[in-house]
Order: sequence, then C-alpha cells, then structure tokens
Amino acid sequence: MKKIQAYVQMIENTLAHQDYDAEPRELYEPIHYILSLGGKRLRPALTLAACELLGGKTEDALMPAIGIEIFHNFSLVHDDIMDNASVRRGQKTVHEKWNTNIAILSGDAMLVKAYQYLGATEQEVLPKLLRSFSKMAIEVCEGQQYDMNFESKDTVNEDDYLEMIRLKTSVLLGAALEAGAIIARASDIACKALYNFGVNIGLAFQMQDDLLDSFGNADKFGKRIGGDILNGKKTLLYIYARNNSRNLPADTNSDEQKIKSFQNWFIETGAKQYVEEKRESFYHKAMKELEAIQGKPEVKSELVYFARSLVERDQ
Repeated sequence: MKKIQAYVQMIENTLAHQDYDAEPRELYEPIHYILSLGGKRLRPALTLAACELLGGKTEDALMPAIGIEIFHNFSLVHDDIMDNASVRRGQKTVHEKWNTNIAILSGDAMLVKAYQYLGATEQEVLPKLLRSFSKMAIEVCEGQQYDMNFESKDTVNEDDYLEMIRLKTSVLLGAALEAGAIIARASDIACKALYNFGVNIGLAFQMQDDLLDSFGNADKFGKRIGGDILNGKKTLLYIYARNNSRNLPADTNSDEQKIKSFQNWFIETGAKQYVEEKRESFYHKAMKELEAIQGKPEVKSELVYFARSLVERDQ
C-alpha cells in the first residue's frame, strides 16, 4: 500500500509541525500529548486517497484531513474518561496523566480545532464539507451513548447492535472518505458511494474486531483475548449465541475457564460462523460501492487492498 503509506507519512509530517505551545499550557499540552502517541492515521489518509482518486489535489485536502484526525483523537480522550481507561497506545490516558477536568476541556478544545482545520478549505466546498462533518460528529456521540446504554440492558438485539457500531465507528470512516470526495468536487453520487464504502468497511472491521477479541492470538492482537467476554459485552457473537441457545455457559471462578466456555458456546451455537459471514457480507457491499466509482485506477486498487487488509487483520 505505497500510496496509503505515503498519505500516512504526509499526515505525520504535518502533525509534527503543528504548534500547540500556547497558554494555558494545561489546555494545550494534552492535545500535543495525545497526538504524539501515534496511531494508524488511516482516517485522514482515506481523505487524501478519496481526493486523489476523484481527481483532486491531496494538498487541498490536507488540512481537513488533519481536522478529521484531531476529531478522532478528541473522541478517544472523552471515551477514555467514560471507560475509566488508564492506558492508551501503551501510555497513560490524558485524564490519568493530568486529571479529568483537564481531559474534558482539552477534548473540547480539540473538537473546536477540528472545525478550524476543516475551515481551511475552498469556500466553494466548505458548506457541504461542514454539513457532512457535523452530521458525522453528532452520530458518533449518539453511538457512544447507545454503547453506554447497552451496558445496563439485559438484552440487545442485532439491529440495535449494528446501528450502534455504525454510529460509533463506521460513520467516521465514511465521512473521512466523503470529505476527500467533496474537496475533489466529485458528484453527489460519487460522494455517497465513497461514504457507503467507508461505512460498510467500518462494519466489517468491527465484525473482525469482535472475532479477534474472542478468538485472536494475544501476541498479535496486542491485548488479552476474551476481554469482551469477561466484561459482559453484548457483541454480535453474544447476541446470536443467546438467541440460539436456551442457556448461558455455566458460571466459573476462573477467567480462563469462562473464556474457554464462551468460545465453545460461540462455536457450538454457530455464532462464530455467523459473524464471519456478516463480516464478508459487509465487505462485499463495500466493494460493490467502490466498483461503481470511476477514478484513478492506482488509487482505487490501493483502497481495495486497504479494505481487505482491515477484514483479514490479526491485530
């Protein structure tokens, strides 16, 4: 994925030259900190890819792409507070390194910064870009609220779960691609097709993430296998298995035994196979959307490879 890698490097280089050395330092240092922790930078890279795919100039999309990356990191800062997470990308979360009030306020500032970066684009396309971005931003908040609601619900159905992950995860991928298309002044049809491509890849990505959490290789996945099981997460694996079994696995005092019993339950009820099939279904829907788009073949082939790598990843 040479082009995708080049886009990522362009994002990294640009982020490295952003100046957050301002007062009050308690507000700005956390912004520099969270952005310096790294990350795959795939969302802003997709903005650049979409722009070039449809005949635009990547430099025109660079600042809005940075805005999308800052928005993504803003959501992580606030998510970590709500999840009471202590580690992000191997380092202390912002609220752990400073405190919760600072993390909330710095996150708020990042959201404002994201809009400022989006504003650094041609006035001709700015209204459409802001409408798309704002729609995505509120949907991400809705998805997070649904996710928190599910923690206290006894049952969650499949449609509700898929809608939650669409809002919480997938719409940001879709909006990142749509932003590039808008900046390239593509047709509404092309913009919508790229958006749908991103949303479906996001859904396939989450299916794979659920599978890896329960069945992955811990050394490759980078975290303990079975976290969703131990935390009682109502993933699609759990929802399908619960709908097709009279009883939950027996209680056990051992975490390892609980994980193993749930893994067997997911296999025996057909939940594992079902989620694998859903992953492939979303992937094929994404490919159908991408195939309908006329654009630069070399960029299009990179997006195909990128999509497959997301659904086949082992980490």
